[in-house]
Amino acid sequence: MKNKIIAGNWKMNKTIAETKQLIGQLIPLVADTNNTVIICVPYTNLATAVELTKGTNIHVGAQNCHWKESGAYTGEIAPSMLVELGVEYVVLGHSERRTYFGETDNTVLLRTKAALSAGLKPIVCIGETLEERNNGQMEQVLSRQVKEGFKDVTVEELANVIVAYEPVWAIGTGVTATDEQANDAIAFVRSVFQEMYGKQAADQLYIQYGGSMNDKNAQGLLSMSHIDGGLIGGASLVAEKFAQVVKAHK
Repeated sequence: MKNKIIAGNWKMNKTIAETKQLIGQLIPLVADTNNTVIICVPYTNLATAVELTKGTNIHVGAQNCHWKESGAYTGEIAPSMLVELGVEYVVLGHSERRTYFGETDNTVLLRTKAALSAGLKPIVCIGETLEERNNGQMEQVLSRQVKEGFKDVTVEELANVIVAYEPVWAIGTGVTATDEQANDAIAFVRSVFQEMYGKQAADQLYIQYGGSMNDKNAQGLLSMSHIDGGLIGGASLVAEKFAQVVKAHK
């Protein structure tokens, strides 16, 4: 059985001082877990987070990167800049990036390829809106996001990718997909990867659930057969709550 991968997405939260406090609280709380623990922090906190987590079981991720190594891209960060800091993971294609900043399946693919080439492990987000789900388009949308967002990713590269299924209607809303809804959607996503890469690669692929997973519902979600972890938003900003998610599945 796979261990679980629990990643906290801090989004645009926490100063450096607050980062030091939160990581200091978190380290002893998750020290004895067999699951993989990742914190994805704002750019300004990355160096602090990397330094404070050295020698611990906590890994550090960023929340985005560009597909170019340098150039006239004001406000963007190159993958190599993250690697230089000691960052291991990067969140790509989050629905907030798609909704507010014009990300597309193609730009997500470009970022994913660039991150992999630099040695980062991308956490690639996919998910349908409430309208798409209610219109019976969930499978169509998820299939498109996978096929377009991974079409140039090799089977060897896929081994270093984590996929996060995040139904847009459940992100930051307090509404969570039921355990069965989340598991069924992830099972479908896995079937698309199987179609593209074969059964072994699809079975080995880590697919997380994200979308208001927290300390109260994590145990049920993480007990599902196809859910390999969680991408945690609000609950990752409180050490005790995040630790409970990390420990929800032994």
